[in-house]
Amino acid sequence: MPSAPTRATVDLLGTTFQNPILLAAGTAGFGRELAGTVDLDSLGGLVTKAVSRAARAGNPAPRVGEFDGGMLNSVGLANPGLAAVVADDLPWLVGHLKRAQILVNVVGFEIAEYADVIEGLEAVTGVLGYEVNLSCPNTSAGGVEFGADPRSVEAVIRGCRAKTRRPLIAKLSPAMPDIPSIAAAAVEAGATGISVVNTMPGLVFDGVKSRLGNGNGGVSGPALLPVGLLATARVRRHLPTVPLIGVGGIRTLEHVEQYLTAGADLVAIGTAGLADPRLPERLAREWAERRG
Repeated sequence: MPSAPTRATVDLLGTTFQNPILLAAGTAGFGRELAGTVDLDSLGGLVTKAVSRAARAGNPAPRVGEFDGGMLNSVGLANPGLAAVVADDLPWLVGHLKRAQILVNVVGFEIAEYADVIEGLEAVTGVLGYEVNLSCPNTSAGGVEFGADPRSVEAVIRGCRAKTRRPLIAKLSPAMPDIPSIAAAAVEAGATGISVVNTMPGLVFDGVKSRLGNGNGGVSGPALLPVGLLATARVRRHLPTVPLIGVGGIRTLEHVEQYLTAGADLVAIGTAGLADPRLPERLAREWAERRG
C-alpha cells in the first residue's frame, strides 16, 4: 500500500492540483452557491453538481435525513439541464476560479445521454474533465445501475470518449460486488481515472414512514468512510497506475491521509462540507502547513 505523498501539490490528469482536496459532486452546486462563504480557489478543485440532458426537478421532499452515522439523501439528480449549465453556471464558475480545477459530473438515463451531455459541454473552456456518474439507473434495462454491468460501463465510457479528449473519471457505487473489475472495464473502454465511492443504498424510518419522500436514499457521511477506504484500496491494487479519487466520510486531515495511504491521488469531501462549508478550506490549509 502506498504512503501519503509529501508534496503539497498533486500532478495528475495532465495538470497540477495545488492540493488533493476537492469538493464532491452534489454538495457544492456549481460553486456560485458557496460564493462569499468558501474560498473555492484555495482548494484543489470542485466537482460540479450532476448535469443531465434535460432539466430535472428531482425527487419529492423531504430529500435528506440525518441518522446516527451520517446522512441519507434522495435529491434525484435535480439540475437545470445542459443548456442552462453551459449558458450560465459553468461560465460563472470558470470566470471565478483561477487555480482550482473543475470537473463536471455527468449523468444519463440511457447510454446515449451521457455522450450527448459531454458533447454539449465541450464548448465550455476552462473545464479540466468529466466525472461520469455510473450509479444512474439505465431506463432501457429495467432501471439497473449502469455500473452494475461491465458491458453497460464499457458502452457509456466508449460513447463519452468518442466525444472528448478531456479526462474521464468513472464514478462507481460501493454496492457493486466486484468494484475492481468494473473499474478495469471503465479504464479499458477509455476512462482516464476512477472515483470511489458514490453513496450506498439505505433506508431510515420515522415511526412507520420512511424519512425520505422517495423512500430509500443514499448513505453518506461518517458511515461511508471505511467503505470508501476499502473500495479505494481494492481498486488501487487492481489498477496500480490509474488516477484515483477517494470519496466518502472525510471529515479530518487524518481521513485525507488514510485515503491517500489506501491509494487515492485526490480526495473529495461531500457531506462534511454541508455541515461545515469551511471545512474543506481548512483541510486544504492544514495540508499545506503540514507539508511546509
